[in-house]
Amino acid sequence: MKIPSVVNAYCPRCGKYTKHKVTLYKQGKARTLSWGQRQLERKRRGYGGEPRGKLKRKAKTTKKALIVLTCEECGRKVVRNLGRSSRVEIKR
Repeated sequence: MKIPSVVNAYCPRCGKYTKHKVTLYKQGKARTLSWGQRQLERKRRGYGGEPRGKLKRKAKTTKKALIVLTCEECGRKVVRNLGRSSRVEIKR
């Protein structure tokens, strides 16, 4: 799927349609000291294998693509879901 690098979209802060810069969403670094991660590390320690079991087969062949729209007037960011597609490309 090809997406233009600049789109005209509604900005909730400006209250009108403005030009938005399009970028792909990237997940941030996971917190290593969060409660759930600490619990998982405690269960993994020692013998006994994986606490939740490792997935033997891969269920999905595609991922849901997320794009971030950044308003060129006020800088507000809005995340949009594009649904499932094998490849997402931003046209320059």
